[in-house]
Amino acid sequence: MYRQAIKQLEEWKNTKDRMPLIIRGARQVGKTWLMKEFGKNFYEKCAYINFDDNERMRKLFEGDLDIERIVQGLKIESGVNIEKENTLIIFDEVQEIPSALSSLKYFYENANEYHVVAAGSLLGVALHQGTSFPVGKVEFLDLYPLNFKEFLIALGEEELVKLVDSNDFLLISAFSNKLKDYLKQYYFIGGMPAVVTSYIQEKDFKKVRNIQNRLLESYEQDFSKHAPNAIVPRIRQLWNNIPTQLAKENKKFIYGLIKEGARAREYELALAWLIDCGLVYQINRVNDCKIPLSAYQDFSAFKLYILDIGLLAAMAKVDAMTLLEGDEIFVEFKGALTEQFVLEELKANTSIPIFYWSSDKGIAELDYIVQIGRNNIPIEVKANENLMAKSLKSFVAKYNTKINVRTSMADYRKEEWLINIPLYMIGNIEKIIELS
Repeated sequence: MYRQAIKQLEEWKNTKDRMPLIIRGARQVGKTWLMKEFGKNFYEKCAYINFDDNERMRKLFEGDLDIERIVQGLKIESGVNIEKENTLIIFDEVQEIPSALSSLKYFYENANEYHVVAAGSLLGVALHQGTSFPVGKVEFLDLYPLNFKEFLIALGEEELVKLVDSNDFLLISAFSNKLKDYLKQYYFIGGMPAVVTSYIQEKDFKKVRNIQNRLLESYEQDFSKHAPNAIVPRIRQLWNNIPTQLAKENKKFIYGLIKEGARAREYELALAWLIDCGLVYQINRVNDCKIPLSAYQDFSAFKLYILDIGLLAAMAKVDAMTLLEGDEIFVEFKGALTEQFVLEELKANTSIPIFYWSSDKGIAELDYIVQIGRNNIPIEVKANENLMAKSLKSFVAKYNTKINVRTSMADYRKEEWLINIPLYMIGNIEKIIELS
């Protein structure tokens, strides 16, 4: 399985003033596999240490954090003779031993010849619980489920990915039906590694959905196991309510839809926990179109999405035939899945901040607005080839933006005021705008 994060890891390895690297991401997105694969392919040796329920490592890091002493203990634990220039040291579930997380500071300051990567499924939660963190002494890499291009590569379609990346729009349009068919499959399957692997091996949508349901059950078990007891019911209520919220025409999250009379303050901790776990993405509203967009956030208005489009389809109980055959009953929810898809592609392929816009009276709403360079770029998302863009037109009339994007199932098209980017190419938005 190919993950584009391998390239980022290779760049990190070759950086002169390299810091220890922390890989962030939800459980089951492939962090452990990625670290081990990187170690196997780019180092002579790999010393893997799992800190989960590891009393030996707890005692090792309870002592002083002298790096040579620590490394000696790691050699014994891993059974690998760790050498500075040719060994990758992997700390897995590092949040389980906070002093191990703290030691990354000393690896950087006193022994940055060592190559150290760390990961933890609940790392974000641990950090907000007061874990001592080596601020400014580590780098981060965010890992998401497989994006659409990684999905295509997993299915053996490397040449199709090369075509998409070529931005040869005329040739791409000749293969658009094939890309659309794969995109419909991706809406159902999503990018969780275990799910994609099952589909590659079995080509069975029923088994895909069974694995997705098991993953959702495991996340619900995590709520009970790791979250404070007092907020577990609210985490569950909020998590299970997200598909309902996304099915609305106006997708602003409304606490009153969780239960009658619900208030934001009742669910703030539950939401923070889900975000810290990497299970939920919060996209805030902006009330203006000035640079920087982040200065114009309305923190009281936001939309919530989950980490993976396939899991969202499973939560909403959308069956494969509905997506693959285009049953009109689910047109509105297919719109929600398409918004989810665009968000995932933007997150996985760019580092640009993502917001949405709505008018003060809530009459018009724009799916996303992003800042690329010195331009604020509105993005309207369409689930099919219907190219009406009323909200986008009203936004452009109000703010006179220079670059405006609609993404849909239609082919690439550049008009005087608008660029239509096919949905299967939206991850290339920065390059497309540069070329346009």
